Amino acid sequence: MKAIIIGAGIGGMSAAAALDQQGIECEIYEAVKEMKPVGAAISVWSNGVKCMNHLGMGKIMDDLGGPMHHMAYLEGFSGKQMTQFSLAPLVEEVGERPCPVSRADLQSRMIDWWGRHKVQFGKRLESVSQNEQGVIATFADGSKAQGDFMIAADGAHSIARDYLMGHKVERRYAGYVNWNGLVEIDESIAPAEQWTMFVADGKRVSIMPIADNRFYFFFDVPLEKGLPQDRSTVIKDLKGYFEGWAEPVQRLIDAINPDTTNRIEIHDVDPFSPLVKGRVALLGDAGHSTTPDIGQGGGAALEDAVVLGRCFAASCDIEGALRCYNDARLERVKDLVLKARKRCEVTHGVNPDETNAWYDELRNENGTGILSGLSKTILGGPLG
Repeated sequence: MKAIIIGAGIGGMSAAAALDQQGIECEIYEAVKEMKPVGAAISVWSNGVKCMNHLGMGKIMDDLGGPMHHMAYLEGFSGKQMTQFSLAPLVEEVGERPCPVSRADLQSRMIDWWGRHKVQFGKRLESVSQNEQGVIATFADGSKAQGDFMIAADGAHSIARDYLMGHKVERRYAGYVNWNGLVEIDESIAPAEQWTMFVADGKRVSIMPIADNRFYFFFDVPLEKGLPQDRSTVIKDLKGYFEGWAEPVQRLIDAINPDTTNRIEIHDVDPFSPLVKGRVALLGDAGHSTTPDIGQGGGAALEDAVVLGRCFAASCDIEGALRCYNDARLERVKDLVLKARKRCEVTHGVNPDETNAWYDELRNENGTGILSGLSKTILGGPLG
């Protein structure tokens, strides 16, 4: 039995690992000639780390995961602490720590774990066809690949998703722009073992530790879509958007390198069904593109892979196993997309009264409420 896997990102590589555990041959095709991930880093919460352990790649998380032991919210302008608490109770309850990691390092290590020479780069999917015998992928360079089934992990702009749905699926602009990158840890900006967030006026500045003495940072600003962008004005732009904010935020802006700072207009896709058509299944962002507001994009893809492997372990019937995968994942990924969308609206001031009420809640929060929400999301995964 042979699977064609489209995409060598987190979803595609984890799918290959899961299917390989079941003795299924995998051929992996990646559109780009060289992996250059969008986004500097990724927050892999405990459910995603459990999946990496299950798939045999836990050491990667051990090596790359930053020492994130506390969480804090601060008022953006004054820098006054709204709440601060330990993540230890969460780790104890769910049985694994969260691991913020460099996205580039994570993808590179996953590809190396599989075998870089076994991934075919420069293969951009152009069309999909299938019959009772299998699936054919046609690539932009005119080449084709044939297998018994396809796992399409070809991202938020998925060609396979359009094939499966029978029409082009439109992405929804979430209403804000995100700037992100990496800087060397500086404790005058934030503690080295804490996820620190400054919030005010529907904007957010986040600082999170990853391995190798680096902070992953991002700035969120509600803005209209399609505004011109220029790397040469990144610092000036951020200084304008965060004028009057606390001194640590100003230090962070001064520390960033515009040449390695990403600017992304954040989108998601309305939940849809099914995730499977015959012998073609969507996985990761192709099946459930979400905003990053609850940090579950990567974790959901890893969960997909674990469930996919379980379904093939239970059945040698390809279409039956893929239906099993669809049925097991549909409600879970819908819940994650909508939960992230709701959090996005509250965080980014869609309803200012609701956002201000959230700020008031934070000032009275001892961590119990936030940890409870995180725990519920984590424990809803396939590995508990």
